[in-house]
Amino acid sequence: MDLTMLAKALAIGIGSIGPALGIGKIGAKAMESIGRNPEAAGKILVPMLLAMAFAEAVAIYALVIAFGIK
Repeated sequence: MDLTMLAKALAIGIGSIGPALGIGKIGAKAMESIGRNPEAAGKILVPMLLAMAFAEAVAIYALVIAFGIK
């Protein structure tokens, strides 16, 4: 069994769990906040998208590390 492929799979698999959970939580809390205060939807949307982008960046770092494993 090739351990390199296993290491790549673990790097992207484990590295994407945290961002996936974070993005889900960010979206859920943003929707909850908009549901409670619909007038604040414009103020909530931009910070929500920024937070999701930063969480997604972590997943991209994990992907880059997975590609870097030789």
